[in-house]
Amino acid sequence: MSGHTALVIIDVQSAMFDASDPVYQGEQLLITIQKLIVSAREAGQQIVYIQHSEGPGSPLERETAGWEIHPSIAPVTGDLIFEKETPDSFHGTDLHEQLQYCGVTSLILAGIQSEICVDTTCRRAFSLGYNIQLIRDAHSTWDSNVLLAAQIIEHHNSVLSMFAHVVNSEDVKA
Repeated sequence: MSGHTALVIIDVQSAMFDASDPVYQGEQLLITIQKLIVSAREAGQQIVYIQHSEGPGSPLERETAGWEIHPSIAPVTGDLIFEKETPDSFHGTDLHEQLQYCGVTSLILAGIQSEICVDTTCRRAFSLGYNIQLIRDAHSTWDSNVLLAAQIIEHHNSVLSMFAHVVNSEDVKA
């Protein structure tokens, strides 16, 4: 089963941890994702990084320091990296085709931003037929004008349970 599972890390890029406006519980998020990466490597799972790109002058401008995948979870040889320009990790990329080529049928999802890219990618993966584990404690966001980050995360864990098995990081099944 492990060869049919991929860990997908969405938009965990350096700009998300800027000291002036860091993602909610960012340091803990990185620690949790590091543990998921170790487990995935031990299980022989494919690791996939999604990297969001935006236009010139934005914090996620291509080829800038902020755009880079956070160094504490940096990819290694054999990991797959997909660049996207929309919240949907599948839209305008060959992610689905590459996962099919690798024989992947199950996804473990983690990353940033809970209510945008994580949500959209989870729903799209479901519509494509993947079995999904959304890691309850491995995605994050920022406070909005309406809700605190912790509320947004918990809300999306609840809503996305219609599309994924929402599990704690220590309960991930290979």
